[in-house]
Amino acid sequence: MSNQALTSLKGVWLLLRSIAVISSSVATIISTILPLYLYFPATADTLLPIFLMLVLGAFIIHGVLTHILNDYVDDLSGTDAESPAILSGGSRVIQTGFITSANLWKLGKGLIVLLSMVTLVFIIFGYYKLALLLGIGLWGAISYSLPPLRLSYRPFIGELLSTFPSVLFLGLAGAWLTLDSMPTWVLQNAVINALFCVAWVMVHHIPDREADKGATPMKQTSVVWAADKFGTPFSRLPALLYFGLVGVCALWLGVERLWAMVGLLVIVGVAYALIITMDIHNHQQVSAYEKLLLILAMVNAVWLGIFI
Repeated sequence: MSNQALTSLKGVWLLLRSIAVISSSVATIISTILPLYLYFPATADTLLPIFLMLVLGAFIIHGVLTHILNDYVDDLSGTDAESPAILSGGSRVIQTGFITSANLWKLGKGLIVLLSMVTLVFIIFGYYKLALLLGIGLWGAISYSLPPLRLSYRPFIGELLSTFPSVLFLGLAGAWLTLDSMPTWVLQNAVINALFCVAWVMVHHIPDREADKGATPMKQTSVVWAADKFGTPFSRLPALLYFGLVGVCALWLGVERLWAMVGLLVIVGVAYALIITMDIHNHQQVSAYEKLLLILAMVNAVWLGIFI
């Protein structure tokens, strides 16, 4: 029994991919909650329940549901089986035998039904903001992976219509649930952190480009599209494009948030250097650089939270 429990716990840990969730979703929550604590009259007693609720939601939606659906669909298409599987290629819970594809799909359907019911309860009792936030999270997870949309299999559409709004509203949520009006810095932080997350995902897809291209149907990520259109070295292009948008957002911060702007430009510069110098054929190196980008994402979120 203890061995089964340990095996189940290991499977859950693999599925969560906690480091990625903390570096993106939790970091963007902190980027809004931190300044509310530092510079606004909101107390810790008020902010802590909101923070914990948002973190719980992030792990359920981004750490569990999104990964369940993504693992299930990518296993059916065959891309995860051919992935180099260092940091990319899904959680590997199917490939390593922790759970069957059919049972994973049952869990996914059950979680979708449960979260849909929770959303309906929020609406019935007048918690419209929570219902909208949960609905956007569900949209992001379902539209990204499941047919007929399966937006992750389409270049640029998946990250812009699924990933970006899901992370964006998570970044807005802390202030939206706490303040009477939305300060500009909240929108700035949320947009920048969401774009940073999307840019990292583009790097995440680089080692999988051949496996994605050979999937049935082909998983034509932005990385696959760029490599087919311009050549393999241009696998970096989508990540550079989205980090470029993050850099443009530095101008949006302007002199009103001078230190935030300077820090953001330095972080984007480091990210650009990593992506340009990485050997895209060396999966170990790409994965190592991914980890550095995750650290930069956390630094960026906290930096923006301090200098509002």
